[in-house]
Amino acid sequence: MTETFASFIAARDAGDVLTGRVVSEMPFGVFVEMAEGVHGLLVGAKLSEGTEVRVKILDIDVEKNRMSLTQA
Repeated sequence: MTETFASFIAARDAGDVLTGRVVSEMPFGVFVEMAEGVHGLLVGAKLSEGTEVRVKILDIDVEKNRMSLTQA
């Protein structure tokens, strides 16, 4: 686990609402950056890179360094 991800999730829980920026588009959704180097997956979203979006953390997988998000 990277230090950035570890420190980020230590201060957050599922259900927290944050603002982030879309950093990459994929066929299945977008990756949103909530802090430098900390990304989460927003499944099903069709947003352009650079778009600012409010997201809610659905799940944090510490072992895989992954976060699942929904639009808030």
